[in-house]
Parts: sequence; C-alpha cells; structure tokens
Amino acid sequence: MRLSPEHYDRLERAVRDGRRIALSRRGTEYVVVAVRLATHGSREVLVGRLPMTGEELEFALDDLEDFQVV
Repeated sequence: MRLSPEHYDRLERAVRDGRRIALSRRGTEYVVVAVRLATHGSREVLVGRLPMTGEELEFALDDLEDFQVV
C-alpha cells in the first residue's frame, strides 16, 4: 500500500488520540490501539497495542495492505 499525506495524517491523529486501527498485513487482520509511529533503520513502523492482552506489535507501513481508523 502506498501511503498518501492523508493516510499519514489519519495515522498521526490516531496515535495522538489513542484510537483503534483495523489493519491488514499479509492476509491477516489486526485491531490495535495506536501507540506511536517510529522508524527502524530505513523503515517506518506503527506500534500498536492489542486491546485484550496489552502486547505491543510493530507493523511496517510498507507491509500494510489496508487500514481504517475506527
């Protein structure tokens, strides 16, 4: 998925407000609470917390197939 400036705005707003994001990566759908945007090397990642367990997961933005802020 190629992210536009509007996509980045939605992700940044979700992080700032602590909103949930439904996203797809490699055919699997996740619903996470947005924690922060970060970089690892040359890759940008979204860090999200699973609502049920509190576990933090990292999702490389260039691996995302789709996302929705809910």
